[in-house]
Amino acid sequence: MDPVAAKYLGAGLACIGMAGAAIGVGNIFGQFLSGALRNPSAADGQFPRLIFGFAVTEALGIFSLLIALLLLFAV
Repeated sequence: MDPVAAKYLGAGLACIGMAGAAIGVGNIFGQFLSGALRNPSAADGQFPRLIFGFAVTEALGIFSLLIALLLLFAV
């Protein structure tokens, strides 16, 4: 296999993590909205956990983007 083709293949596979992060963020906000509509008084207490979950999930997507960019331009 050509090394350039392997580099592009590895970068493409690393981008799967970004799709997983997008699904995770959508799931987090969807579940929060569902819970907030069921019990609006508890929504304010859960908001910090929502933001923390969003930050961790989005960080994993950014890490996968970083790996893909490193494979493309640093190797």
